[in-house]
Amino acid sequence: MAEKTFESQMARLEEIVRLLERGEAPLAESMKLFEEGTKLSAALGKLLDKAEQKVTVVQENLQGEVVEHPFDAEEAAK
Repeated sequence: MAEKTFESQMARLEEIVRLLERGEAPLAESMKLFEEGTKLSAALGKLLDKAEQKVTVVQENLQGEVVEHPFDAEEAAK
């Protein structure tokens, strides 16, 4: 079976949220959807963490040299 993409997993999570927000599913089905959603959320979080670790910032220093360093999300938020 082919590995699911980030985008397909996110789309499924969004679908689950819409279904649960409608409140029309029976309790047992809602519980299954909730469980699937929490698993998807955790898996997507791990994928985002991996992606963040791979991101590097390319900058030019004062000498005009291009340098790479790891992306620091906390520093970028400042």
